[in-house]
Amino acid sequence: MPINTASLVITPQMLSLIAEIDEFKGAWRALGTLAPDRLSALRRVATIESIGSSTRIEGSRLSDGDVERLLSNIEVRHFATRDEQEVAGYAEVMETIFASFDAMAPTENHIRQLHRDLLVHSSKDARHRGSYKTSTNHVSAFNADGKEIGIVFQTATPFDTPRLMAELVEWLNETLDQKQLHPLLVTAIFIVVFLEIHPFQDGNGRLSRVLTTLLLLRSGYAYVPYSSLESVIEASKEGYYLGLRRTQGTIRSDAPAWEPWIVYFLQSLRQQKTRLEAKLARERLMVERLPELALQILDLAKAHGRITNSQVVALTGANRNTVKKHLQLLVSARHLVQHGSGKATWYSRA
Repeated sequence: MPINTASLVITPQMLSLIAEIDEFKGAWRALGTLAPDRLSALRRVATIESIGSSTRIEGSRLSDGDVERLLSNIEVRHFATRDEQEVAGYAEVMETIFASFDAMAPTENHIRQLHRDLLVHSSKDARHRGSYKTSTNHVSAFNADGKEIGIVFQTATPFDTPRLMAELVEWLNETLDQKQLHPLLVTAIFIVVFLEIHPFQDGNGRLSRVLTTLLLLRSGYAYVPYSSLESVIEASKEGYYLGLRRTQGTIRSDAPAWEPWIVYFLQSLRQQKTRLEAKLARERLMVERLPELALQILDLAKAHGRITNSQVVALTGANRNTVKKHLQLLVSARHLVQHGSGKATWYSRA
């Protein structure tokens, strides 16, 4: 059955989320005017977060620090564990996407190629990388220790997979070309159907997040490499699996329930851009050459909503008079607002 979007109702919530994301997309050209070295640093941090989060969602135990250390020695080309093999493959595929997204149309051949490259270092996957599955698979959820805690949903049969993938890719390209739906909605639907099919024996979750990045970049969301969507998903795994389960169980019905997954997906994209906005704000403050203690105070004010001199002293260990001078500096520069006076004084972000 071809992709059925007749039951899709674009709600006010969806429209509001899309408008907010697109507003940031349009503003990125002005917002992303940091020096090249700072943009490069932002992208590297986001890439490490993405690799770490995406592999941990699938059961890896490597921290972001482990990922960073591994990538700093990537030229070694020998990876002792499966977790390391998955990280290395994910890193290489992401760099391919960042460098060549405009030349990578979302065809079945490119999808299989990305899957092959994703698992290129995984010796266990040598027989099936780049090829659709030949055995039944299912989607499992993992706990913080990397142990499987249950099946999330059943997937398409190996027999049906080639036909379903051909239909999905054809729908994707036709819908994008004809501009029948907003590209964020197209991307969301493509990803949830891709995961419902689960076309490869392994690596489908990681590949779905790679394909998300590819489709977003091809749709003009140029800021995507600088903020990790994968880390947003990792932090909201319960909502991720719930959105998938509520939609995927209906995909082959006469009236698929697209809304649960689409809303989760759009909310995650909003959180991705919100995190990047915060990073850019901090970068601009650094350009103003504010002292490190002043930056710490601003972070505390954002985290706590309101702060006092005593709180800053307790949390930073800085001298009370030094903290007072920095607070006055930030108020004068209009980064903080002072409330009250004397011992009752407190501060909030401007």
